[in-house]
Amino acid sequence: MISHFCHRLLFCIAALFLSHLTYAQEIEARTYSNAPIGMNFATAGITQAKSGSYRLTSEIASFTHVLDVAGQSGRVSLVLPYSELTGTGHLAGQTINTSTEGLSDPVIRSSVNLYGAPALDKSEFSSYQQDLIVGASLNASIPWGHYNNQQLLNVGANRWFIQPGLGASQALGSWRFELAGAATFYTGNTNYMGSNSLNQRPIYSAQTHAIYYFPSSAWFSIDATYYTGGQSFLNGTAINGVQENWRLGGTASYPIDKQNAIRIHASTGVYSLTGNSFDLIGISWQYRWGGD
Repeated sequence: MISHFCHRLLFCIAALFLSHLTYAQEIEARTYSNAPIGMNFATAGITQAKSGSYRLTSEIASFTHVLDVAGQSGRVSLVLPYSELTGTGHLAGQTINTSTEGLSDPVIRSSVNLYGAPALDKSEFSSYQQDLIVGASLNASIPWGHYNNQQLLNVGANRWFIQPGLGASQALGSWRFELAGAATFYTGNTNYMGSNSLNQRPIYSAQTHAIYYFPSSAWFSIDATYYTGGQSFLNGTAINGVQENWRLGGTASYPIDKQNAIRIHASTGVYSLTGNSFDLIGISWQYRWGGD
């Protein structure tokens, strides 16, 4: 059994970053939107999360393909993050120095629009006008990230998660208003700090976005997310309480040309029941092709 000191350090500090890596606190605009069938998006960027002296830097590459799903548009994406986690903590007269890096757990993301986003090729899409879109999503992690069962903090979680969700997007002039909810379910980590078993209850989340589109196809959004749940257990014993967090953020995307765009996003915690809030900022480059 690991000490109570280690328990508290894990969930007051490490939960910050591991929950971000597993998308529990992700704020992602335009999950439920339409695009021409056959369109591809390749993205590369860097994101940094910080709380106190702890800093998580992630270089992220992703690929997204738009496809026809029973006459409505859908998407499937693969996200590959590489992360470096550093920091120093002081608790109970002891100092914990953290320095670890490696591949974080890849994530497969999929969504399908159930209403309001018909499958269209590029020529048909030019005359498409959004009204109401309703969709569903399903995301899952693959526990391939770097993990050392003798380290308290890792960039890989050594467990799976699955995250089903529902959402809607309503167009009003140049604005799009989105509302989405999701539940994140985790498998157990039976190799935690030796052969201990770490389990976590589901995290339930909701997020909303107000997105404004410029005539140039540039856009910005004001984003908010709320999540609750996630109580954790070590060998069957509860070691933290229910999490409850609010985050606010913003995203801006600017087209360089027809194929390339640059995106900047940032968010911050505005309320945290368990003290695991953090600040985040990131920038990415997107290249798109196909859909002809």
